Amino acid sequence: MEFNLREGLDWTEEITVMDKDTAAKYASGSVNVFATPAMVALMECASKNCVDKFLPEGFSTVGIKISTSHIKATPVNMKVRCQAVLEKIEGKKLFFKVTAWDEEDKIGEGTHERYIINIEDFMKKVNR
Repeated sequence: MEFNLREGLDWTEEITVMDKDTAAKYASGSVNVFATPAMVALMECASKNCVDKFLPEGFSTVGIKISTSHIKATPVNMKVRCQAVLEKIEGKKLFFKVTAWDEEDKIGEGTHERYIINIEDFMKKVNR
């Protein structure tokens, strides 16, 4: 099946850091700053949303690999935005560059891979 995707597509997601997004709440740390797992989730969300609207009904993507650096702490109530850029397409495998910034600086960067799935077929395999 052909997918209407092209390299260079990009998408940006933005959130305001809340208490629920902190390392203390995620149990990934003991301080009330933006958690690395929350940043990774934002990167995955931006990547997913970058391509979802171009996929036929019944198709989506799943994350299969992520490599990131979280380089700066961000306090509660500050905005964070993440941009995902589709850099390469290999069949159903998609490769993204992901970068996150808070209101002051870059806070994280990395790469993320996603795979295009037929949702119904995927769930049949999972529930087997």
